[in-house]
Amino acid sequence: MSTQAKIPAPKGTVDILPAESWKWQAVERIARDTAAVYHFGEIRTPVFEHSELFHRGVGEASDVVSKETYTFPDRGGQSLTLRPEGTAGVARAAIESGLLNDQGARLKVFYLGSNFRYERPQKGRLRQHHQFGAEAFGVADPDQDVECILLQMDFYRRCGIRDLELQVNSLGDRDSKARYRDALVAYLSPKREILSEDSQRRLESNPLRILDSKDPRDVEACQGAPPAGESLSDKSRAHFDRVQKLLGEAGVAYRVSPALVRGFDYYTETLWEVTAGGLGAQNAIGGGGRYDNLVEQLGGRPTPGVGFGSGLERLLLALEGQGVALPREGKKLVWLAAHNDAAREHNWKLLAELRAAGVPADMDPPGRGMKAQFKSADRAAAAYCVIVGEPELADGTVALKDLAAREQTTVPRGEIVAALQAKV
Repeated sequence: MSTQAKIPAPKGTVDILPAESWKWQAVERIARDTAAVYHFGEIRTPVFEHSELFHRGVGEASDVVSKETYTFPDRGGQSLTLRPEGTAGVARAAIESGLLNDQGARLKVFYLGSNFRYERPQKGRLRQHHQFGAEAFGVADPDQDVECILLQMDFYRRCGIRDLELQVNSLGDRDSKARYRDALVAYLSPKREILSEDSQRRLESNPLRILDSKDPRDVEACQGAPPAGESLSDKSRAHFDRVQKLLGEAGVAYRVSPALVRGFDYYTETLWEVTAGGLGAQNAIGGGGRYDNLVEQLGGRPTPGVGFGSGLERLLLALEGQGVALPREGKKLVWLAAHNDAAREHNWKLLAELRAAGVPADMDPPGRGMKAQFKSADRAAAAYCVIVGEPELADGTVALKDLAAREQTTVPRGEIVAALQAKV
């Protein structure tokens, strides 16, 4: 027995083991299929970026940048940051690759990957978490906001999740957002002393985030605060009206939430968040919004954008809480059992033939008895067992056992591969 101390996984991370990984594969497959229906292509960006990308894009004053990023110098002295969210990296990639250079260029992409934030781990909220996200660049019309919302809601529908609520709001364009910020500061400044310490700091740097605080002191202070809608320009109001009209025409239920804000500085115009039953108080499973100034802030030509992110951990917890069974795709497993060494040599060749034909197959290591081999087949959840002993070797046959039905038949050796191809 080893005397070395065990090394645990870092706090805020979890191992996704084979017994659970198929569920992840199921929702990832649904995400890819749904994105393809909406004509979004996949993009994969680096898991770490230059720190400046998130400072300039997400915002220096945001909690994500100021408190939660994993930032470190590399061996060359450059400051790098593990990806805390997906949008900034996608925008950087689109700019760097020249996909947004042409006048009128349009880009629709989705991604599946890990994000990293140093925060207090909670159920469904880990320091390494996973997201399905989608971004659309080049279209300023509210129709593009709604397409992204429909993609996200369709993804949830295909997963089978119930008790969804879509909340929407608008911060308006750059000028509208600035007016709203000033109105909020004017309203909350006389209440500064009753705000939480974090919100007192945010009052100067990022006052909109106070609306998202769960601290009872902040919740009380924000009662009666002016809604963002009062600061909207005529253009922004028309944009938000069009979003609501299109959602209604698409049959998507929604609720306007005047206090809804998002944690990143780049958001403008439409915002949304989706909650689900089965998660308790922390019931948000995804959200998004428009960010028409982000590409320009990151050095690209002025290009409108909108997108969303959906946490997979939260989604899987909601599905579990609601008792929703995900579809488990994939072929059935065949287990090969041998009575003796000669049969094992035979099965070794058959194993290669089955795998070459696309039939998932496995067998025990040498020296194990038949009882142990059948236990292995059960443990691996095999559907069929091919059994070979002296009689089968002499007759040129194999015994095929359906492990669920407990039925056994004899099959000519030359027909077993085709027979199993038809069954699995």
